[in-house]
Amino acid sequence: MTEPTTNVQAIEKGTSLWDDAWRRLKKNRLSIVGAVMLALVVLVCAFGPMIMNMSHDGENIVEDTFPEQANQAPSASHLFGTDELGRSYLARVLEGGQMSLLIGLIATLASVIIGVIYGSIAGYYGGRLDEVMMRAVDFLYGIPYMFLVILIMLMFSDAQRDSPLPIFFALGMVQWLTTARIVRGQVLTLRHQEFVQAARVMGAGDMRIIFRHILPNTLGVVVVYATLTVPAVILLESFLSFLGLGAGLTWGLLVSEGLSVINPVESYWWRLVFPSVFLALTLFSLNFVGDGLRDALDPRTRK
Repeated sequence: MTEPTTNVQAIEKGTSLWDDAWRRLKKNRLSIVGAVMLALVVLVCAFGPMIMNMSHDGENIVEDTFPEQANQAPSASHLFGTDELGRSYLARVLEGGQMSLLIGLIATLASVIIGVIYGSIAGYYGGRLDEVMMRAVDFLYGIPYMFLVILIMLMFSDAQRDSPLPIFFALGMVQWLTTARIVRGQVLTLRHQEFVQAARVMGAGDMRIIFRHILPNTLGVVVVYATLTVPAVILLESFLSFLGLGAGLTWGLLVSEGLSVINPVESYWWRLVFPSVFLALTLFSLNFVGDGLRDALDPRTRK
């Protein structure tokens, strides 16, 4: 009588966890569509303004003003129309996308690094240190995110607030809390596993065990959460732009400006629609990719 095939045995021999995850990710159509859309948005935002400047003899069409072309509706000469100063709105939307995507990437990276280090130390050592560290996390959780971000932003001078650094710092300092909790829970489970005990018996130090043996086994969960954090950061920055605390030209700032010119008398609808479409498209794409990665890396979904 043959024994029932387990989930691990069902995986093709010689296939690693990441190979199996990639195979299952490719079967998720929404995730692939989201990845393609995200790649297109990133490429267009990254190279679009530069190509447009080259086609206009090196002029900075993002900042150069043309008052005689103010508030023109979308047309063949200006695909996204113009703003109140006659600037190409297509160029401004793409330029704003560069900053929004950069904020999402850097703030998420900072939050992941802080959260992984903090959570791994708390989970590995446990005891009183874990209690103190996680009570600090609980205290910060009790403070509303937006209030904490604004408080951190106000610590910078007016001159510093004109640069992206404060927004990077503020968003990175509030987004690491959930990462720390997730990593701590994973480390608490892994620290008593046989491979960790074997490394300790062989004389490996605590830092080597944490960074060489434990954290690589939490990478799947961290990658999934990081992917879902990027849209949350971009959305939070967009809201800060409504409050005048943004980081210069971003999609959030453009949406805020677009709302200010929507009125019953005369509505410049393109100034609200186009940055909103790019923002929504990016958020949906990131969420689709994050959901796909979560399903692909979750062993419970493996058949």
